[in-house]
Amino acid sequence: MGGIGVTEGWKFRQAVPGDAEWLADLKAAAMRPDLERLGYWDASWARARFLTSFVPANTQVIVHDGVDAGCIAIRTEPDAWWLEHFYLASSVQGHGVGGSVLAATLARCGPDRPIRLSMNRGSRVRPLYERHGFRHVDNDPNGVDLIFERDTTESRS
Repeated sequence: MGGIGVTEGWKFRQAVPGDAEWLADLKAAAMRPDLERLGYWDASWARARFLTSFVPANTQVIVHDGVDAGCIAIRTEPDAWWLEHFYLASSVQGHGVGGSVLAATLARCGPDRPIRLSMNRGSRVRPLYERHGFRHVDNDPNGVDLIFERDTTESRS
């Protein structure tokens, strides 16, 4: 998953440990509207949850027009690829960057297992994932998150 990819005004760069703090702030800002709507907003919890699960080796920073503007991570498990920590700064949202980044990331996952992700109930980004072939397959026992999956064998045929 390493390397640098460039398309439509953005590119990937490999995350480093020093990215953790600003990415935790970005995650908190990106998730706040959905978590407030669900009654679960807590800034310190949102940051801490990111910091305890941030793995630089799994994470690509999204650089848009020369400025660090987001991140996306892929965690490899024996039975699935897990898409995690996909956050974009509000300044680049709504311009097609998210769809382009998601498509490039999905193309990097091997066809040997499905791609899964977890998102909050009622998340405003659900349509983006559905446009890219994800479908709801389970409810997380936490009562807040939904599990989505994209079958890579179907998507590549």
